[in-house]
Amino acid sequence: MMKAWKHVFKLDPDREIDDQNLDAICLSGTDAIMVGGSTGVTFENTVDLLSRIRRYELPCVQEVSDMESIVPGFDLYMIPMVLNSSDPAWIVGHQQQAIDRYGYMIPWELLVTEGYIVLNPDSAVARLTDANTSLDISGAVAYAQIADKLMSLPIVYLEYSGMFGDMELVRTVKNKLNQAQLVYGGGITDYAKAKQAAAVSDTIIVGNIVYEDLEQALLTVSAVH
Repeated sequence: MMKAWKHVFKLDPDREIDDQNLDAICLSGTDAIMVGGSTGVTFENTVDLLSRIRRYELPCVQEVSDMESIVPGFDLYMIPMVLNSSDPAWIVGHQQQAIDRYGYMIPWELLVTEGYIVLNPDSAVARLTDANTSLDISGAVAYAQIADKLMSLPIVYLEYSGMFGDMELVRTVKNKLNQAQLVYGGGITDYAKAKQAAAVSDTIIVGNIVYEDLEQALLTVSAVH
């Protein structure tokens, strides 16, 4: 399913979006909606957002950041492994706890593991996961190849979260991958940046601009399709 996605809007359950703006996002032509966030995500606000998105005919996936906020009814569940975290809990620890607790009821066929590489030191996700963000291109490529070649993960996710990243780094990582799909997220605030990011990755994730400038957010779809 996800291999065909070129553009995904990411909505944060902890941020407000009115019905009119949600309607515009869901009818924009994007390939899917991802629901998730680094902080403030709860079962209640995730259920609420999912129920509103489900009025539309498009795939909806949950990026799981907290086991307490996992909600049944999504088409897929994205499971991040933050490969450049200094804390092993963000690589396998939280996942082990979740499987230990909920393994008997996990729909394994709906889980997709993401090899996350967090690259913005000022982002909430970098602080939360204690990520080593001071990577040069070869360092980022090495993490990506661990995900792609050693771990056979289906997705490598370059996460700049709030800033527009180094497109030469993204391009180089893309060229070094064998089977993994390269997903890029961070700082896509207009048509031009969406075009640049889409040219060097398989899938772009557009998030913050949805809440700051809806018109620019909608233009990112036409940049890709």
